[in-house]
Amino acid sequence: MADALSAKDVEALFTRSDGTYAFARWGRPIAPVVFGVEDETLAVIKGALEAVVTLAGHEMAETDPELGANLMVFFCRDWDELADVPNLDRLVPDLVPLVARLKAAEANQYRIFRFDAAGGIKASFVFLRMDAHLQAVGADVLALSQVVQTILLWSDMAFRDRSPLAVAGGQTILRPEIAGLIRAAYDPVMPVVAQDASHALRLAARLGRVV
Repeated sequence: MADALSAKDVEALFTRSDGTYAFARWGRPIAPVVFGVEDETLAVIKGALEAVVTLAGHEMAETDPELGANLMVFFCRDWDELADVPNLDRLVPDLVPLVARLKAAEANQYRIFRFDAAGGIKASFVFLRMDAHLQAVGADVLALSQVVQTILLWSDMAFRDRSPLAVAGGQTILRPEIAGLIRAAYDPVMPVVAQDASHALRLAARLGRVV
């Protein structure tokens, strides 16, 4: 495949802007909850999550024994609305300064990950401010994009130049090479956490490319 990912491509997807390699996948079943959307949109989001989790060979659950829900997605019109969410400040430390930073940056999305003792993902919080740009994106596209960016700990630079999604036959799909990488990342023989770039070579080998 012309767009197959090389080892260097894979390494770049998990190399942060500070130069460190940081990979992690979920270490427990994903128990989602979504706030601020209608039932129709909720069904689209859960459908996207189920599709990506199935692709990864991972699991979903109704509840997480420690947290209740461990993937929380918040939709809002204005960042100040987050301050009114009951107990959110307990789940997200420094919520007030975070809201101030998001407002100053005019951001429309933000993700926070929490990790277990082994370094695997144990929780994620996704915040989406529905500005004109996000409102122009279809619910299915927005849902798939957010799920893909939450299923693994990607680099903060991973999808700045190219979306993980593509259009095929008039429908938006996950790019095949990204789908293959997610599948490889959840291979049971692969580690849940990696901080050495040699991990990218092992992932690339499962994609059939070691260049």
